[in-house]
Amino acid sequence: MALKGNLRDFSVAQLLNLINLAAKTGRLVLESNDTTSAQLIFRQGKLAYAQNGMEDNSLAAILYRNQKLSANQTRLIKDKAAQMSDKQLGLLLINAGYVSQEDILASLQNYFLDIVRQVFVWSEGNFQFEAGREPPPDKITVRLDLENLIIEGSRQLKERDRLLEEIPSLEMALKFTDRPGTNVQNLNLSSDEWKVITFVNPRNTMRQIAKATHLSELNLRRAVYGLLQAGVVQIVRPVGAGSVGAGRMFPTNNREEQRSLVNRLINRIRSI
Repeated sequence: MALKGNLRDFSVAQLLNLINLAAKTGRLVLESNDTTSAQLIFRQGKLAYAQNGMEDNSLAAILYRNQKLSANQTRLIKDKAAQMSDKQLGLLLINAGYVSQEDILASLQNYFLDIVRQVFVWSEGNFQFEAGREPPPDKITVRLDLENLIIEGSRQLKERDRLLEEIPSLEMALKFTDRPGTNVQNLNLSSDEWKVITFVNPRNTMRQIAKATHLSELNLRRAVYGLLQAGVVQIVRPVGAGSVGAGRMFPTNNREEQRSLVNRLINRIRSI
């Protein structure tokens, strides 16, 4: 019989701890209230496989995300080896000298761990654990201990709670400060913070920015918190009705004009 429940009553950290201590084999399916889903599969208490909803989790796509394959190589592989299993494709890529076995395993581990980090902060939704369920036979699996993941996830939960206190609602908007802090003189922003800066406008809510930049709520809050601490932006009530689509948040749909706008924006920030 499957174990079912609500994430409000049983957190992801508690579920992983139970699976680890009992050395369980099976599949944990998680569904958040915003229709996001993920599945984690374990063998004897070790993480073997993970999948994030309907995201493309083919070996070629994962290697591309980890910069082990170029965009052209990925397209060629998907065209020529569409009928191959990941195990067959992995062997072909190793023999052809595209990647090493270590590249494949490291890329898979990074991908699976990133999924676990995302679901760790889910506090609303449902879970179901099906004992004995194995990973898909055509997929390459790993063997990752859960102890360090649980410790890291617990720290992540504390960070999430702190960020929720600082930025409780994503329905608010952002605008550039009129009098930025003195620490802006040596501006050194992360890639996520630069993504957010692109859409800073009182018409765009932070939730819309998260959707446009494909950032999770946690990563969006991290980026906004960093910009707040740097004195670059401040939180304001949204003005009017901002559009949701990423392209339409720019004043123009032309790629060159968008790039020019971003460059001018970067220069403006650096000159503050």
